[in-house]
Amino acid sequence: MYYALICKDKPGSLELRMATRPPHVEYLKDLEAKGVLKMAGPLLGDDEKPIGSLLIVSTADKAEAEAVAAGDPYALAGLFETTEIRAFNWTFGKPEA
Repeated sequence: MYYALICKDKPGSLELRMATRPPHVEYLKDLEAKGVLKMAGPLLGDDEKPIGSLLIVSTADKAEAEAVAAGDPYALAGLFETTEIRAFNWTFGKPEA
């Protein structure tokens, strides 16, 4: 099952995001190598600076998607104000299609 992880940063946390980016990228590369991560990228504010993250993951269930979200170095650093996890039906542009 696919899940969308919609993570919004705490206000004024761009410096924390940038400082934590290297381990975050390594974490995502590992998830991608395992076939869990399907796509990811920053959510941007009106000024085109990052204000959050959007990930699409493939996991057995929501609990596994929650574990992926909780293990993200950004989450561990306290960057996110909110994290929403929703089942996702990838209908168009799916790479495996």
